[in-house]
Amino acid sequence: MKDDGNESATLATLANKRILLGMTGGIAAYKCAELTRLLSKAGADVRVVMTPAATEFITPLTMQALSGHRVHLDLLDVDAEAGMGHIELARWPDLIVVAPASADFLARMVSGQAGDLLTTLLLASQAPVMLAPAMNQAMWLHQATQDNLSKLRDRGCHIAGPAEGSQACGDTGPGRMLEPAEIAAACASLFVAGMLSGLRLTITAGPTREAIDPVRFISNHSSGKMGYALAAEAVQAGARVTLISGPVNLPVPDRVHCINVTTAQEMLDACLSSVDDSDVFVGVAAVADYRVSDTRDHKIKKTADTLQLTLVRNPDIIGTLAARKQRPLMVGFAAETQHIEQYGRDKLLRKNLDLLFANDATATFNSDDICATALWGDAGSQKLGPANKNLVARQMLTLIAARIRASQPDA
Repeated sequence: MKDDGNESATLATLANKRILLGMTGGIAAYKCAELTRLLSKAGADVRVVMTPAATEFITPLTMQALSGHRVHLDLLDVDAEAGMGHIELARWPDLIVVAPASADFLARMVSGQAGDLLTTLLLASQAPVMLAPAMNQAMWLHQATQDNLSKLRDRGCHIAGPAEGSQACGDTGPGRMLEPAEIAAACASLFVAGMLSGLRLTITAGPTREAIDPVRFISNHSSGKMGYALAAEAVQAGARVTLISGPVNLPVPDRVHCINVTTAQEMLDACLSSVDDSDVFVGVAAVADYRVSDTRDHKIKKTADTLQLTLVRNPDIIGTLAARKQRPLMVGFAAETQHIEQYGRDKLLRKNLDLLFANDATATFNSDDICATALWGDAGSQKLGPANKNLVARQMLTLIAARIRASQPDA
């Protein structure tokens, strides 16, 4: 992993999670700035909802800058209501965190009120709820507050804190909102770790296109289905995925960051920008080996019976990345039409890869199924498939996770 330390390991399960942070009025609202930063750093997608009282303590602009998303303030949002925006937002999160959760807000939750956006979302959402109470120690100890907390626990709400200590009002006792790192850890504890939790993967997919003139190009039959299947399954396994894709007709998998490219040089440039932040690079794309040396500015007219084009070699993307001193775990693919395992192992060793999947190109391109052979080291191998590409993708990721564990010093 690129991020070191116990904090990253503790929060690894938050990668790709959708967290709705609901902020109520209280001086502890300032801590939500750091909480948002920690959740986002761990790979969570954070959206913020603020009650009117919360905006008196910290500005929506601050929370927008830290979350990277517009802050939601009003139940009757003119821009969103045509699409039932509050219902869509209620369906969006994997977890709703209310921090700070004031005594007043807890009481309104218990009575099922829906007088603002946040209370309405809590009634409309099926997502689990984490409450981080913050209030004066006398308010916390009051029997009404304790009764409300008991009812909310019975309804399945998770309670994080509060802590004890000095308070803004000058009192000392229970009621301080937990520190952001403690709340983030409590959120992470609600999710099960996947085999790739906390890891960053860069995956290339699809073909590249090399222009002959403005209307013609050189390419291949790759559909991109294998790379997209790997990206989708890696997200489900807890990884943060950057997908660098050539031209395909596929929807981007949910929670995957996609960079669209056309040529081999564009794909290399995108890979070089992404690889330093990656723990694993998986080169699935069918990159054009050659490009036209003199691409024409205008359409070539059909005037002769023959046409000669001079081709020059494209950059070797995976070879370039594998040759770097600081590099992630390198995983390649070899789509062959004969001597599949022989040519695959030659590529594995020649390009200094950690793992390679060799397959029959004639049976794979544009197909939903794949049969492949995993190759590693001098003699390691394992047959995968024939099966659906998503199923085989999960098997491939299991092997990748095993190679990561084997490469770690304490493995």
